[in-house]
Amino acid sequence: MGLATPDTSHLSRPEYATVYEPAEDTYLLLDALEADRTSLVALRPTICVEIGSGSGCVSSFLSTVLSPSPSLIISTDINPAATRATRETTLEQRGVFEQCQTRFVQAFGDRLNNSVDVLVFNPPYVVTPNEEIDVTEEASAWAGGDCGRKVLDMLLPQIPELLSPSGRFYLITIEENKPNEIIEFLQLHGLVGTRVMERRAGREHLSVLKFTRTK
Repeated sequence: MGLATPDTSHLSRPEYATVYEPAEDTYLLLDALEADRTSLVALRPTICVEIGSGSGCVSSFLSTVLSPSPSLIISTDINPAATRATRETTLEQRGVFEQCQTRFVQAFGDRLNNSVDVLVFNPPYVVTPNEEIDVTEEASAWAGGDCGRKVLDMLLPQIPELLSPSGRFYLITIEENKPNEIIEFLQLHGLVGTRVMERRAGREHLSVLKFTRTK
């Protein structure tokens, strides 16, 4: 039997109307993390970060995957309602959690550099006109601009700076995001990437990319 999916039933309340609810992309990411459970536990991560936590489902699930490791799980989102939702989703977990309303990890300055053992990002990947990015709090969770990459491309150069020597980065993409191009870009910056899981969800061909430092 697999690990239980965190309860996010509180998202039905009006104060969470702008929060992205768990969907097929979320569940694919959960499956990828669970599939890596043995190696993640062996990693004994100290600091984990989920960027764009939305409901907090992934952060909460990651704590279960890593149990009983006492990892700090930092969840960030630019939507204040998502920050509050993440806090509520993780209340029942026994891990150590911190929520922060910020773009990516900007509020932390350089304090997380070379320190993040597990980094997770389900970005706003839908292809849209650039002017739709962040036009509403709801849109900040899905509107990705040209090729669905405008937001992600702002973060990519920071990934090698954030990861610890043994750190790993899990990323959700669709084919329109040109995942092979993402792999090639991060390879130029010392990271090796692979598709570890794929799934078709309606018209979307979802993939989880995993990156580690080049040996």
